[in-house]
Amino acid sequence: MNSTITNGRNAVSAFTEGVRDRWAGAPGWQRWTVYVLVFIGALLLPAESVGRVMSPYSDWASVLFFPIGTFIVLAIGLNVVVGQAGLLDLGYVAFFAMGGYSMALLGTKLGLNFWEIMVVGVLLSAVSGVILGGPTLRLRGDYLAIVTLGFGEIVRQTAENTDFIGGPRGIAGIPHPPSVDGVVIFGVDVFHYGVLDPRPYYYLLVVVATAIIIFVKRWEKSRVGRAWAAIREDEDAAEVMGVPTFKFKLLAFAIGASIGGAMGVVWAGKTISINPNDFMFMLSATILAAVVLGGSGNVPGVILGAFLVAWLPERFRGLSEYRIMVFGAALVALMIFRPEGLLPSRRRKAELEEGTGGMGSLGAEVAGPDSHAAEGAAK
Repeated sequence: MNSTITNGRNAVSAFTEGVRDRWAGAPGWQRWTVYVLVFIGALLLPAESVGRVMSPYSDWASVLFFPIGTFIVLAIGLNVVVGQAGLLDLGYVAFFAMGGYSMALLGTKLGLNFWEIMVVGVLLSAVSGVILGGPTLRLRGDYLAIVTLGFGEIVRQTAENTDFIGGPRGIAGIPHPPSVDGVVIFGVDVFHYGVLDPRPYYYLLVVVATAIIIFVKRWEKSRVGRAWAAIREDEDAAEVMGVPTFKFKLLAFAIGASIGGAMGVVWAGKTISINPNDFMFMLSATILAAVVLGGSGNVPGVILGAFLVAWLPERFRGLSEYRIMVFGAALVALMIFRPEGLLPSRRRKAELEEGTGGMGSLGAEVAGPDSHAAEGAAK
C-alpha cells in the first residue's frame, strides 16, 4: 500500500515538474498569451453552461463571488504571511473584518463612495497589521499562532460589544459600488452593481484579484521576497547574514493584512449587511487549510487550493450533511498523496523534504514522509 502511494505521488510529481520545466523555458510571448487566456477564461466562468456542471444546486455566479473568489483572494493574502515569510497567522479573518466594517461604517455614516473606502480600508488594515506585528513578531511558531488567534477573537468580540458599529446585529444598508450603466457585454451590464445580478461583483473581484496577484508576484521576485524566503528557512541564519528580519516580517504582516482588508471592502459592498458572526475563527482556519493544501508559497497552488476548498462543499451540496464527509475525505486523500500540497514551489518542496517545511518554527522539526530527516529517524 505504501509503495503504491509513493509511486502515485512520484508520478504526479514527475508530471508537475515537467510542466514547471517547460514553463520556465517558455518565451515571454507564450507566458503572456497564457496569462491573457486565463484572465479571459475567468471572465467567462459565470456562463450558465459552466454552472450546470460546477454548481448544479446553487447559483453559480454567486458561488464564484463567495466563497470561491473571496477565498482565493484571502488565501493569496495569507500566503504572503504563511507561505512566503513562514509566519503562522491564525487570526487573518480580523483584517477581512476590518475591511468589511470600513466599508459598512464609512459608507453608511459618512457617505463615502466605494473607491474612497477601498483606500481607507486597505490602509487601515495595513496599519492594524503593523500594530499587531510590532509587539508580537518577536515570538515564533506556536506562540505567534496563539497571539494572532487572540487578535482575531478580540476584533470579533469588540465588534459584537460595540453599539456604535451595530453590536451583534451588525450594520445593514451598506452601499454598493457606484454603477456605470450601459456597458453591456454578452448580455451583462458589467458595471451595474445591484441586488439581483452577482456577475458584475464577480468581474470586479477578478480585476482586484489580478492586480493583487501582479503585486504579490513582483514582491516575491524582489529583494523582499528573497528576504522572506531566508527568514522562512532559518530566521537565525538570516539575521546573522544581515537580513533585518523584524522589518521584513512586519512588512509581510502589513501586505497580507492590506489584501485581507481589500477583500473585506469588496465583499461588504456586495453583501449589503454584515455582523460579527461573519468573521469567526473557522474562516481563518479554512483559508489556512487552502494555503497548505494548495501548496504554501506558490501563488498558483494557493489559488487551486482555495478553489477546491470553496468549491467542493458547494458541488456536493445535494448530498446534504454527507457533503462535509465527502469534502473531508477529499482533503485526507490530498494529504496522503500530496502532503506538500498540490502545487508547492520548488523551494518549499525542498524544505519539506529536508524536514524544515513548517510554518516558521512550528512544525519545522517534523520531517516530511520522504525527507532525509525521516530516513535518519527510521534508522
